[in-house]
Amino acid sequence: MQKTYLYIEQVPGKGRGVFTHCPIEANEIIETAPVIVMSGADRSHLDKTLLHDYIFEWGINKDQCAMALGYIPVYNHSYNSNCEYFMDFDNASMWVKTIKPVAAGEELTINYNGDFDNDKSIWFTTQ
Repeated sequence: MQKTYLYIEQVPGKGRGVFTHCPIEANEIIETAPVIVMSGADRSHLDKTLLHDYIFEWGINKDQCAMALGYIPVYNHSYNSNCEYFMDFDNASMWVKTIKPVAAGEELTINYNGDFDNDKSIWFTTQ
């Protein structure tokens, strides 16, 4: 389930990103999506492909990986993100929630480290 005001647009230097047509208040769930859960062995194969940049570590022990459906793989990274994602291991799903108000036309971003305020370096260079 995605809110109807979400849309995908090209972002210079980043590829595609998720945007909103309408203002969004903080703490609003804007998307829930199922995930396809795969094994650690599958991850070693996926890491050799373009899908490496779109999968999430999965499971309490992070010994699996998951491919989220919906727009979730398209949210761009920001250390100053305006959204946060959550994993529901029991129901094989993820959801995205705003953590601050978002203006109409603004890009919705997540921190790829999992926590919105985690400033640990990620595997690629950001702008």
